[in-house]
Amino acid sequence: MKIDVLTLFPEMFTGVFSSSILGKAHQKGIVELNAINFRKYANNKHNTVDDYPYGGGGGMVLKAEPVFAAVEELQAQASEPPRVILMCPQGESYTQRKAEELSASSHLVFICGHYEGYDERIRQHLVTDEISVGDYVLTGGEIPAMTVIDSIVRLLPGVLGNETSAITDSFSTGLLEYPHYTRPAQFRDWSVPDELLSGHHANIEKWRREQSLLRTLERRPDLLEHVELSKKEQKWLSEQRKLLTNNP
Repeated sequence: MKIDVLTLFPEMFTGVFSSSILGKAHQKGIVELNAINFRKYANNKHNTVDDYPYGGGGGMVLKAEPVFAAVEELQAQASEPPRVILMCPQGESYTQRKAEELSASSHLVFICGHYEGYDERIRQHLVTDEISVGDYVLTGGEIPAMTVIDSIVRLLPGVLGNETSAITDSFSTGLLEYPHYTRPAQFRDWSVPDELLSGHHANIEKWRREQSLLRTLERRPDLLEHVELSKKEQKWLSEQRKLLTNNP
């Protein structure tokens, strides 16, 4: 996969792209990561990339010309059209399902804005996706882009040491992930559940599934509406709901 990020602050990505999972994926050649300053595509002697909004109002608006020029150069170099993603609080809410969809792409281009917003023609005629990481406003699109890129790259084959890690993560199954424990089995007065120490794989899987369902019920019950449950699981969840209602 190739990922290009158009930003006015490429230095923000230096540490992110060279560290941890992203850095290892880049070193292995699984993903190519580039942060490109689109100011160099400005068509004026002062390299201006923003201007006052027509109609008045506060803040500055990113101009269409430099963003179009940067994306079109990347498109001309590509063997197939890339997905062009606008990081924007007005975009669709980002989910694990969207991460899985984007991880199947061979080339992604992220546009990170600053200031008041974008010239609307960028949104109308250039991008393929608009993504928001939450109902709040940040200074720019760089940190949201880092979040989205991290969630995508870790799904690529060969990136994680354990290939099952991404499959069992929260939201990948539609549920929140079950609790984890490691050595020692006894810490202060707290013990690891007996099921995890039993060595009985069927019992361990049953415990993990139930814990995942219970944690989702307690913290994100809305997710259960989209999860396929057996009749036995539906009955068990109904019993757990009653217990939670009686013991708030």
